[in-house]
Amino acid sequence: MKTYMAKSGEVPQGWYLVDATDRVVGRLASDIAVILMGKHRPTYTPHVDTGEYVIVVNAEKVTFTGRKWDQKTYRWYTGYPGQRSVTAAKRLERAPELVLREAVRRMLPKNKLARKMLDKLKIYAGPDHPHEVQKPAPLELGVKS
Repeated sequence: MKTYMAKSGEVPQGWYLVDATDRVVGRLASDIAVILMGKHRPTYTPHVDTGEYVIVVNAEKVTFTGRKWDQKTYRWYTGYPGQRSVTAAKRLERAPELVLREAVRRMLPKNKLARKMLDKLKIYAGPDHPHEVQKPAPLELGVKS
């Protein structure tokens, strides 16, 4: 018996809707990363994008455990000497989508295919999204089992 290898465009890609209200960022991000990579399917192929589209609403209502709102910092290089940094609480105020997007991005593989996977992640701060036409199926992610 030969090993099945999915081909590009062969696997149908569905849409899922996830509500991030009162979900822990890390648990939610790891579940979203699995769906984006396609590891939830038996036809998972590492070099082919077999993942699904994920729409996340209410990203402004995510939580961290412990004191991470004050202790966790996001840092980036600006091109000038030194680095810029901001705490998780400030980042949530300014751009709540970026808190979850950064967590998911860091859980994906570090290659060109990961950028395509990340493009299939749609995050919205509030409860509304413009993807009703795709009929996304509701999905319960980030639940502690």
